[in-house]
Amino acid sequence: MSVLLETSVGDLVIDLYTDEAPLTCKNFLKLCKIKYYNFSFIHKVEKGFIAQMGDPTGTGQGGESVYGVLGGSTYFPAEINPKLKHKRGTIAMAVLDPETRVSGSQFYIAFSDTDYLDGRHAVFGEVAEGWDALDKIDISICDASGRPLSDILIRHTIILHDPFPDPPNLPITGSPLHPSASQKALMRIEAGDTIEATDDARRRELEAKAQALTLEMIGDLPFADIRPPENILFVCKLNPVTQDDDLETIFARFGTIVSCEVVRDKEGASLGYAFIEFETKEACEEAYFKMDNVLIDDRRVHVDFSQSVSRLNGRWVRTKPQARLVPKSRYRGERELGSEYEMVFGSPEEMRGAGRHRADRKRRDREHSDRSRDQGDRSRHRSRSPDANRKNKNSSRDSRDRSNRRSRFDR
Repeated sequence: MSVLLETSVGDLVIDLYTDEAPLTCKNFLKLCKIKYYNFSFIHKVEKGFIAQMGDPTGTGQGGESVYGVLGGSTYFPAEINPKLKHKRGTIAMAVLDPETRVSGSQFYIAFSDTDYLDGRHAVFGEVAEGWDALDKIDISICDASGRPLSDILIRHTIILHDPFPDPPNLPITGSPLHPSASQKALMRIEAGDTIEATDDARRRELEAKAQALTLEMIGDLPFADIRPPENILFVCKLNPVTQDDDLETIFARFGTIVSCEVVRDKEGASLGYAFIEFETKEACEEAYFKMDNVLIDDRRVHVDFSQSVSRLNGRWVRTKPQARLVPKSRYRGERELGSEYEMVFGSPEEMRGAGRHRADRKRRDREHSDRSRDQGDRSRHRSRSPDANRKNKNSSRDSRDRSNRRSRFDR
């Protein structure tokens, strides 16, 4: 005779000793039939020894027999058979008191062979299938009282065969789909969640906060809770020949670009990535969705949102009177205190305007340098022309001839 226990870590198939312990097996089968164990959890695990369950209150002090559910005695006499020994996978009803020797609804599963419990509790079955689930229960992380930190629930019980007739007025109901409010109140962590993953995520979060605080203390970050800007794109895998103007021309169709800069080394060679700052967040998002994996100068580029806060770091300053961080802008105008320039704090709109002004000035300087370089190339080309050299040689020869004729005439 078998019963299937569906737990949150796997299924357990239990074979019952109906001939050796009929009263205990009948009590267990009828409790499973009325779904008494559904959404109760394992309330105690002793590694390598036993896992105790079957108490709806989750305290290890509650639970009653099927006869108590029907209005009779809460407990029934424990059937302790000295011939039935404990081994790995043994199922036994817990005995409330060694003197009175009565049992209710609580039972346990043994993790190993042991003779310590022989003759003390009522053995009534063994695990036939589901050893991997039994191992997961054995290695679960528990608190000081032995309760698993991540609740291991008995979700459902299925009777494969029941040879015993039902007692009168047995309340047979359908299997509940969700735990009751009182059962939810007893739960800690949702069944199925692994405490290892939860601990690891919490540890990573604390480490990230500590690292951000350290960077704030040494001045690399203006404040620990700073977030990357939402209007700057990171473009990588660029062709070394791609220039700032090329990228700005390509991305300008999505919106106004405040700045576009290809990152270069000390010698001016491109490092293959760039940062593009848009005036609005919407333009930045549109460029992200449409320009990723696009060919630019025979290179398929990758576009993502920037995670750098280096640009923001220089835009904040700590004021002395209030000792708080405020955004700053470039030097602007003369103040009332005299002729010297002072730092002025501007609004985000003014800061964006200053960024566009810097970009325009940078573009004009680049165009001026390009024109100067073109003029120098043309002048050098004229100086190296063969016709020009021949003309210069002929003019020099004519001047020498005229000088010689004048000298002969004078003589």
